[in-house]
Amino acid sequence: MSGATRPAMTLLVAEIFGPTFQGEGFSLGRRAAFVRLGRCNLDCGQGAGATWACDTPYTWDWARYDPAVELSELTVADVVGRIAAMGVDRVVVTGGEPLVQQHRLVPFLAAARDRGWAVEVETNGTIAPLPEVVALVERFNVSPKTANSGVPAARALRRRALEALRDTGRAVFKFVVADAAELDDVARVVDTFGLAPVMVMPAGTTPEEVLDRGRKLADPVLARGWHLTTRLHVLLWGDERCR
Repeated sequence: MSGATRPAMTLLVAEIFGPTFQGEGFSLGRRAAFVRLGRCNLDCGQGAGATWACDTPYTWDWARYDPAVELSELTVADVVGRIAAMGVDRVVVTGGEPLVQQHRLVPFLAAARDRGWAVEVETNGTIAPLPEVVALVERFNVSPKTANSGVPAARALRRRALEALRDTGRAVFKFVVADAAELDDVARVVDTFGLAPVMVMPAGTTPEEVLDRGRKLADPVLARGWHLTTRLHVLLWGDERCR
């Protein structure tokens, strides 16, 4: 492989795992493989006002983790081969922030389509997807960051990217919430950018946190006409990695 083509045919990967269940959103409970990509353009949980923190800091926080240990550059063929061995028909590409690598991601998405795999991409909504990415993705699970992430709005909320994702007609907007009082901030973002459909997910890395917060959020979320998702993988396996 030539030096000119190699970057487009490799991905910077933190982990590949499965078969497991999609733990969140509209595909909750569906059997899937996960490809977790490295690198992120946000630092959730690090700033003032954060009520929850990123649960995959090993994909981007190089003050605490060593990228030489956590990340591997894999060819698209390597990634496809590992997933094919799992016998799944659904792949969730997550991170980190997958769209940081979206040019590299296109050959993998094309290979997935050729094999008949449905692909979901999980993104923080700060990067507009390329048209060729949109054409190959079944759903974008977009998680815009509100004030409770600790990330300033100027960095977290990018109009062009959010509207581009909205306009694909293939996006669902999922907000991480630790307390019902934070729903007003969610509503402001939803109204400002015209986002729909909307899902609220309780923050938490233990079954107790997820269930307790989910119970407290249920009625307020229903009252606003939104959807509620749990975190199935946390309920089943806690914060165990690669589950």
